Amino acid sequence: MTYCLGILVRQGLVLAADSRTNAGVDYISSYRKLFDFSIPGDRAVLLCSSGNLSITQAVLQTLERDIVVGEEKSLHTLPTLYDVARYIGGAIRDLQSLDRPWLEKDRIDFQCSFLLGGQIRGEETQLYLIYSQGNCIRTTAETPFLQIGETKYGKPILDRTLTFDSDLSAIAKCALLSIDSTMRSNLSVGPPINMVMYLSLIHI
Repeated sequence: MTYCLGILVRQGLVLAADSRTNAGVDYISSYRKLFDFSIPGDRAVLLCSSGNLSITQAVLQTLERDIVVGEEKSLHTLPTLYDVARYIGGAIRDLQSLDRPWLEKDRIDFQCSFLLGGQIRGEETQLYLIYSQGNCIRTTAETPFLQIGETKYGKPILDRTLTFDSDLSAIAKCALLSIDSTMRSNLSVGPPINMVMYLSLIHI
């Protein structure tokens, strides 16, 4: 299990994630779940991952490979962040179509999800949740945060304190408190914690 959250307010964006993974009560490891694919001056592209580790790592390696080999569609070439979200959703579907039958055969959970946040030149800052099925939703001013993984323990503080007009530094503190609350209530969520604060720009 894991806990990742993204918060989008008028000033900018905060993404945060824990690093714990486990395959049982006696086997606990740490893997980074927050990734930066940004190009300074052109686009900020930030990803958080949750779910089956083999699937999420395969998705990330596919995204990195497409950048390296210069594919026409990649995190560095798509014109809008929505296009990026759909592209990542397609990568999830493709990999699950290959591995799902074998994982189901051994009753292994193959679900995964991603948070995508950032800004592409000419667009506003955006935050998406990409589901295991490949579809996605986006935050709104009325619902300025998204969570993946072990969400229930960290949600109350977000519900009580966040608004779209909240100060970005206060939002960062709120994100850390949300993760700390989750760690105290669930042993499958743990440090180290990675967090990014992104200040929205009219022109990047």
